[in-house]
Amino acid sequence: MGKGGSLSDSVVKKIVLSYTYVAIWIFLSFTVIVYNKYILDKKMYNWPFPISLTMIHMSFCATLAVLLVRVFRLVEPVSMSREVYLSSVVPIGALYSLSLWLSNSAYIYLSVSFIQMLKALMPVAVYSIGVLLRKESYKNDTMLNMLSISLGVGVAAYGEARFDAWGVLLQLGAVAFEATRLVMIQILLTSKGISLNPITSLYYVAPCCLVFLSVPWIFVEYPVLRDTSTFQFDFVVFGTNSFCAFALNLAVFLLVGKTSALTMNVAGVVKDWLLIAFSWSVIKDTVTPINLFGYGLAFLGVAYYNHSKLQALKAKEAQKKTAQADEEEGRLLEEREADGMGKRNDQQN
Repeated sequence: MGKGGSLSDSVVKKIVLSYTYVAIWIFLSFTVIVYNKYILDKKMYNWPFPISLTMIHMSFCATLAVLLVRVFRLVEPVSMSREVYLSSVVPIGALYSLSLWLSNSAYIYLSVSFIQMLKALMPVAVYSIGVLLRKESYKNDTMLNMLSISLGVGVAAYGEARFDAWGVLLQLGAVAFEATRLVMIQILLTSKGISLNPITSLYYVAPCCLVFLSVPWIFVEYPVLRDTSTFQFDFVVFGTNSFCAFALNLAVFLLVGKTSALTMNVAGVVKDWLLIAFSWSVIKDTVTPINLFGYGLAFLGVAYYNHSKLQALKAKEAQKKTAQADEEEGRLLEEREADGMGKRNDQQN
């Protein structure tokens, strides 16, 4: 604190930077979602090839990641054996490719606003899969909270004006695969002491995604693209879209690295409400009162879940500090006793 209780320049600078990182992440995440919707929607750019779009993103991101890691050496690679890569990174790459494929496919069938409402199920999926794989402990109050989130999303789905069962199935599949990926990262990487930032993640995972996506692409989208002789690759549209996707990964790195993962979760809630408002006001998607009521219930459940996680983190940190203080106090007592013994020995001599 400075004079008159004002904040110091360093604190003000830190606050401004934190809000700047949040704003950049919200803007880029917002842009990527709307841009993907624009490209894939048949009523807009009309290029309904989600596997191809995902492969373009992965090719662009992998190339830039290799340049940053291997050529310019701005990011240090992680020491990893071939066995660890095949047993840990490859399964995560498979899950990531499925998650991206299905989530991009959903934009063809569902509105941006409704997709954001369905994404509120992510904490439910992560917790449930974590319990099944024994990475989370089952708690009745937490499961009740998960059920309240699910109820809210169910109400929002009931009130959806453009409900499409296939689109909902695609988005729910994307949520399930992404939740599994997040849990498997803890099991296959974090537990082994391997930590990947967004750049090294792309460096190791993007090539896997390309390989896995190429299989369905050859059978599903390649024949259609081959027969569509009128299609011309638009370097401006796909280049800027891919750059935004890569920049979003950098923004994640900045946001989580300079603030916290919890800050990102809170910023994600703000982004979701902005996307719903944008979808309603600009894209002219129909958002019904039942939609909003259901999502409001889910939002309260997610907010309570984030609050509970924050309290658990604070309790864990306080316990850690108490243990460190006790350890330090014990060490000082041992030193005093040793000094006292030494002085008594000197007096006896």
